[in-house]
Amino acid sequence: MRASIPALILILFSSLLTAGCATSPTTKAVTQNDPTPITPSRTGEGTASVSISPEEAPIKMVEFQESEDADTTLIGPESEILPPPAEVIRWNTESSADIGADSYDLPTLLALASNNNPTLQQANLHISANLAQAQQAGLYPNPLLAYVGENVGVAGTAGEFQGAEIQQRFVTANKLELSRNKYLQRAKVAEHLAVMQQFKVCNDVRVHYISTLAAQSLLELHREMLKTAEDRLVTAKELHNLGQANKVDVHQATADLRRHQLDVLAAENRVRKAFLDLSAVVGVELAQRPIIGSLTSDCELIDFDGAYGRLLRESPELLAAYAKLRADHITVHREQVEWVPDIVVSGGPGYNFDARDTVANVRVQVEVPLFDRNQGTIRQAEADQGRQRLEVRRIEMTLRRRLSAEYDRYITALQKVVNYEEVVLPEMKQAYEQVLQSYRDDRQDWAHVLDVHTQYTMRRMEQIDNLHQLCSAEILIDGFLLQDGLDAASNPTPPGHIDSTPKPR
Repeated sequence: MRASIPALILILFSSLLTAGCATSPTTKAVTQNDPTPITPSRTGEGTASVSISPEEAPIKMVEFQESEDADTTLIGPESEILPPPAEVIRWNTESSADIGADSYDLPTLLALASNNNPTLQQANLHISANLAQAQQAGLYPNPLLAYVGENVGVAGTAGEFQGAEIQQRFVTANKLELSRNKYLQRAKVAEHLAVMQQFKVCNDVRVHYISTLAAQSLLELHREMLKTAEDRLVTAKELHNLGQANKVDVHQATADLRRHQLDVLAAENRVRKAFLDLSAVVGVELAQRPIIGSLTSDCELIDFDGAYGRLLRESPELLAAYAKLRADHITVHREQVEWVPDIVVSGGPGYNFDARDTVANVRVQVEVPLFDRNQGTIRQAEADQGRQRLEVRRIEMTLRRRLSAEYDRYITALQKVVNYEEVVLPEMKQAYEQVLQSYRDDRQDWAHVLDVHTQYTMRRMEQIDNLHQLCSAEILIDGFLLQDGLDAASNPTPPGHIDSTPKPR
């Protein structure tokens, strides 16, 4: 009979373990794709404006599966916690980066950033981390196996009872499913934040690309101004030799030449800085090479109300806040059922040496929720849900304020660009051509020609700055006002969140 006790223990242990596994909810697989690449939407070579459309820009997201009854965990009507349905902005890589070329274009820089900017990989890891939490939160509790010896040594025997017990907790009230759904919803928050990070990086690459183009264009005009200053000094010396100018004019022309030489050096430094900033956002230490493209804008007029409505519908920042609000609803429901007691069953066979017979122990335990019904944690979760509702409103107002500032920069730059293109630059060009013709007809001196050319070049430099401001504002407005692509990827748990549970549940 003693020889059969271990066999009986093993049989009972196996049967209870199999029953526990059979009642355990299936866990969701955690999968992670490669970091999502990003490419421009409709900006071609020689175009500085940006526009992103869902058809042109799909995104490859980290995939996960959600429980079929996840929606049943919501409290209240779905319209109270979910925004109006909107198609997610996505994009794909269509061209590979060629870093062996003699210059860089925008598609190459975007492709490099998609593969090398570390914040994109951080955002994907946030998704994987929340999927792993969902997996862990839905796992069934492990059984507990124990050796039991009672009254060992009584009457010179090995004890009244020697045997083994196995204990299993049976989770009630669908707690594991609710816990899994909560973290799956947080993974959706991380998804929206990953899209937001992609826009940040993409916008930053485009903005720094525009800045580098503008710096290169200004450098060329500063060099043109330097040649004009050199010509002015030669003219002043010739007039001095002819007695038509004094030493003061020569000294002034010499000082002006040195000032323009310093301007060229400063412009070269700005080009280098702009290129290094661009290289940092791309995530690769690029070799110093020219940036090719055209500093122009062909974007249609942006309407403020239309841009604000698009932000409220499609902004990843706002969609993430709505997804977090839904996760908080599931959290409240999860905490409301936490007090429902689980059933703990334990038992096992053994041998009673006093009675010299094989016996068994069986125990069923249920915690009586007499004092602790999780009241405090429920209130804490409800408070966090209310905080998140206000967070959604705060983000809406913040987006409006940021759009207002960016739209002011956009419309002011657009007005300048249009007027410079239609009036200022054509008039200055005609003035320069006419004064040059007058010089050829011996009706105007060369110094006046140089003065007019200097004024014309300064207006062209102002137009480059206007285009820089216009294109940068267009990029940010079309890109949901997201920038700073080297800031760490946002965490699905926002600042100010009241996390009421120290363990996944």
